[in-house]
Formats: sequence, structure tokens, C-alpha cells
Amino acid sequence: MPSPSRRLRLDDVDEHLRLRGFSLEPPCRVGVEIELLSFPAIDASARLRPDPLVRALEAGGPLPGGSRVTCEPGGQLELSSPPHRHVADACGAAAADLAVARTTASGLGIVLRGLGADPLRPPRRVVDSPRYGAMEAYFEASGPAGRHMMCNTAALQVNVGLGPTPADVARQWRLAHLLGPTLAAAFANSPLVEGRPSGFRSTRMAAWSAIDRTRSRPVDDGTPGPDAWAAYALNAQVMLVRADEQRFVPLTTPLSLRRWVTEGHELGWPTTDDIDYHLSTLFPPVRPRGWLELRMVDSLPDPWWQVPVAVVAALLGDPEAGEAAARAATGRADRWLDAARTGLTHPGLAARAEGCFDAALDALERLGAARLSGTVAAYADRWVRRGRSPADDLLDAWADTGAVLARHAAEEVRL
Repeated sequence: MPSPSRRLRLDDVDEHLRLRGFSLEPPCRVGVEIELLSFPAIDASARLRPDPLVRALEAGGPLPGGSRVTCEPGGQLELSSPPHRHVADACGAAAADLAVARTTASGLGIVLRGLGADPLRPPRRVVDSPRYGAMEAYFEASGPAGRHMMCNTAALQVNVGLGPTPADVARQWRLAHLLGPTLAAAFANSPLVEGRPSGFRSTRMAAWSAIDRTRSRPVDDGTPGPDAWAAYALNAQVMLVRADEQRFVPLTTPLSLRRWVTEGHELGWPTTDDIDYHLSTLFPPVRPRGWLELRMVDSLPDPWWQVPVAVVAALLGDPEAGEAAARAATGRADRWLDAARTGLTHPGLAARAEGCFDAALDALERLGAARLSGTVAAYADRWVRRGRSPADDLLDAWADTGAVLARHAAEEVRL
């Protein structure tokens, strides 16, 4: 909560932002956050509150892999795994938790789908909380993209530890931004909106790109990671001020964090806790949180969600693989919109993706994750080496039959 008087100098905040964003971790410490769209089994056009599913999952005790269960504003279920030293362990634990969630949901007449964006329903918030109410009001002031992002999108977020040396941190930071558009294109899985093609392979990425750019654009500007992140966070607009536990005030008149620190606001001056909360409202495709959170991948069905986890962990955790992927990704690094619009039908992105997958496959054995190689190779053969992403399967199904909730042709494969 804000303070009635100024407590923080700008230099104090700058230093705090650097420390919160970057720390040294084992090089392949990895976790995954899986968001899934939820649909009633009997009427996919309806929208359910997620409370019964969350209560049922909590009643069963801790999930076998230790994932935390939360819900997004439109009823999306999120499973957040704890960090693991090895990527194969992270995928195995998350898979066990996902299986429990799907079984539990099925018993309640709920279908969980790995899609990047809702292909059928208009956006509507079903989770009530002071945060989400204020967030919706903040975004509504500038258009409908924020509501679509909040209620109708689902991501597969890969978390990778930084380090073990400062040189590794710099390499991983730059590489994550360099590879971001390629990863977004390779895993694009959201081409439909309200029953028709949206014009994007990743409607999710398009929605995120359309919200307040001070909090959604990529961070990296060629300067070192801590410098870039501190400047980004200070220049981003403050979304809301928590006046008390139940009153979150959206700031529809622009106020950057920098100005809030130096000039204050009628509701008070920011505390360190307010600074940390501000960071939780920033959504760049690569977000430093003491580790790197890569947020550019659409949610994917079983077993394919494991592929981006394996690829990211391999490329950021293995310097040799990272160097090979960086060579493959030479050229323009600002192809975020191309990635969202075309997926791997863009020849430059397709070539980059092949190089990245080849480098990742070479590294998985070195990282003790050889058992993931078959799934990664199968994904590469089915989509990447053909210049396609899962979104193209969904577009084909829509063109052939008008289906908007078609299963991917390879969704039920077990490898």
C-alpha cells in the first residue's frame, strides 16, 4: 500500500529493480506455467466459473508434481510447476499434474484445451477480484484488446534460471530476445477468433501486442539486461494503486513509475511493496524475475507443450546450443508481428526455427534430457521442417469443415 510520505529515492528504486530482475541460478534450473482454456463439455459456447474445479483439485491435496493452481480472468486454469534442476524432471512433474487436472475437470463436465486463444466465445471475465476488476478498467480506457488478452488467451510460459556467471546472464538475456519471434512462430496455435480466422497464426500474441505498449513491448534495446529492465519498469505506466486490501484504483490518466516515485500521487507515494506489485503488471515477452520467464509461446495440447520447454531449456542452458541457435537467427530481430501473423509460413522464420530445433536436439542429451528428444524431433518433423505450426492444422480444419474446436491431427500421439 502507498505511504503518505515519500520513502524511496529514484536511485533506490533503480537498484531494487535490478536486483529483483536478475540473479545467478544454476544454468538449467527450469519450470513451466501451463495455461489452459476451459469449456463446458455440453456447451462449448458457454463460460464457467473455475471455482468448482479449483476446489476439487485442492480437495485432493497437493498435486503429485507440486504445481500451484490458479485461475485467469476468463476462467483459464493455470498450473505453475516448481523449478527443477533438469528439464526432463520439470516436464515429467508438470505432465503428472496436468493429467490429474484433466481427469478432475472431466469428472465435472469441463474440457481443458491447450489453445493460445479462445476460437469461439467473446471475451468475458468470470473471476472476480480487486486486481482483475482494476486491470479490466485500466485496459478498457484504451480499447477492447485488454479484455481479449485477459479473458481469451492462454500461454505456455517457460522459466529458466540465469547464470552461473554474469557472462552467462548477458548471453541468456540477449539470446532469449533474439529467439523470441522464432519461438512464437514455431509454436503459434491460435488462428481463430469468434468462429473465424483472425488473420494471425497467433491471435494471442497479436492481442498482447495491442495492449499498452509501455508494459507489453520487448525489453531488450541493446543495453545490458539490468539497465534495460530498470529503465523499462520505470517508464511503464502504473496500472493501479492499491488503496486498501479491497480497493484497487485503476490509473486511467497516465502515470509512469518514474513519476510516481519522484512526484507522488493523491493516493500516496510508492513503497517497495508497490514497486514489486508494479512489476507483476508488466508483461513483456521476456520478463526477468530473478530468472527469465519466456512468455511468447501459445498454449499447446498434449504432448506438444513439452517441446517449447525442452527447446528453451536447451538453448538457454547449453552455451554451445545457444551459439548455434544465435547463428541460425541472424538477421532482423524485430519480427514479433511477422511471427504472430504468419507463423512459420514466413521463410526466414522457418529457416531460423529449423536451426534452433537442430541445436536444441544436439543439446538435450548433454543436459540429461535425451528422453525428450523423440517428442521434440516428432514436432520438428510434423511442423517445423514443413514450414508449418499447429495453427495451420486448425486453419485447415476450419477451411474443410468449419470446425473451430478441432483436435490437432497429432494431438493424441503418445511418445
